[in-house]
This record gives sequence, C-alpha cells and structure tokens, in this order.
Amino acid sequence: MFETRETAARALAEALADAAPDDPLILALPRGGVPLGKIVAERLAAPLDLVFVRKIGMPGHRELAAGALVDGADPQILWNTQILSHARLSEADFEAEIARLLDVIADRRRRYLSGRDPEPVKGRTAILVDDGVATGATIRVAIAALRKAGAGSVWIAVPVAPRDTIPTLKAEADRVICLETPDPFIAVGAHYRDFGEVTDEEVVRLLSG
Repeated sequence: MFETRETAARALAEALADAAPDDPLILALPRGGVPLGKIVAERLAAPLDLVFVRKIGMPGHRELAAGALVDGADPQILWNTQILSHARLSEADFEAEIARLLDVIADRRRRYLSGRDPEPVKGRTAILVDDGVATGATIRVAIAALRKAGAGSVWIAVPVAPRDTIPTLKAEADRVICLETPDPFIAVGAHYRDFGEVTDEEVVRLLSG
C-alpha cells in the first residue's frame, strides 16, 4: 500500500496542508512516527516535538496498567480508577514509579532532543503523527493528556488504521486524517513494502536536522 514511511508521510503532509490547521504543533510518537512527523512539520512550517506515553504498571503486575504518563511541559497522568479501587491502592502508592518513568522519559528526551524543553501545547492545534494505528490505545491516552494540558484542538494524522478503530478515534479527537483503512487490517507494518526499524540514531539525525 505504501512504499516507505517517507512516501506515506508526503501524502499525509499534503492532506494536512489541505486541512489548514490553525497554529499547528506536530507531535510524533517515537520511534516510528518520527520520519513522518519530520516531513509533515516541514510541509506545514510547524514545530516538531515528541510525545512519550509510558504505562504505569501495577505492583507485581507491570503488564496491567494502573494508568499512563504522558510527558510534556506539564506531564499528565491518567489513572485507571477502577483498577486502583479494586486493588485498594491510591495514586500516592505510585510516586516512586512515576518518578522512575519521568527519569526514563527525560533520558530519552535528552538522547533524542539534546534535552530541549517540550513545546507548549496550550491553545494550539496538537497533531499526533504516527506511522499507523493498530488498537489505538497509546494514541488515545495521548489525546486525553493533550486535552488535559489545554490543547486548543487535538488531531490525529496517520497513513493507515483499522476501519473499525476510526469511529472511536473520531469520538475522542477533533479531527482524524487517515489515508487508508484496509479491511482486513493485519498490522501496521503489513501495509508498507519497506517497514524497517527506525533506530535511535535515525531519530536523533532527523530531529537534529
């Protein structure tokens, strides 16, 4: 369907240019979203930043999410209150884990962006860019966090996503731009001829240029 992330990005960038977002801020999800975010940001003459989403795992069951942490100028935490209540835990019980996750995010931001402060999102059109959506779980957390941080509007821009995921995304974002919704949807990478891994070194190169 798409030759590479770069060819998909160019098509996505044109679709976004036609939509003419007001005061856009491009927020790429590392690592796969960065090659697309770079091209989109250049086409829209908009700043490019990253958004890191980290799961806050339950004690002893890290795969079960008590919540999620999304970085930014004002990091946002979204809790799964039902799970906390069932486990008889409070947000205070996760202070040490949150501090650890913030350190992990800070380390990656230093590595990728040389410690550059996050771009402010308040009042802006925050456009989340990735190379595709599968379940949509990560990008939905990012939407909620950006709203909590005061974004003027939140858009999603991806080349490909499952058809049955689009209504959920449209219900939570202000606008969804998705180029293709194949059915059946197998996996994001199945809809690219070349879907090689995006390395840390490539992310650094793209963000430093």
